[in-house]
Amino acid sequence: MKFLLDNWILVLAALTSGGLLLWPTLARSSQGKALTTAEAVRLVNREKAVLIDVCEPAEFAAGHVAGARNIPLASLEGHKSLPSNKALPLVVLCQSGARAARAAGTLRKLGYENAQPLAGGLNAWREANLPVEKSA
Repeated sequence: MKFLLDNWILVLAALTSGGLLLWPTLARSSQGKALTTAEAVRLVNREKAVLIDVCEPAEFAAGHVAGARNIPLASLEGHKSLPSNKALPLVVLCQSGARAARAAGTLRKLGYENAQPLAGGLNAWREANLPVEKSA
């Protein structure tokens, strides 16, 4: 106990550094983590997840995940292509994953608690050699 009292600054520094190391993990778990391509495929195959692509229509036409619905980020709220069953898992994606993370947050606020972004977006999907299609 005497050591702790004599070296309270060291103890405080150790506790602070430990807290800072844990912070990213705690923050990520509260936001909902991004899915890997393998996790997304599992959700689609086993739990009937819906793929939502939040790219602009021109980007979507140039190439998108097979079976994805195109709902641009700007028109996400109240879009008629969103599933009526809010309990369904949603895999949200874009080209790189940045817009998908924002869209997943918006969808969770709209009541879709199982909305998760795809880490790396369409780029990661292509790198995993998963099916991509183009619109005519």
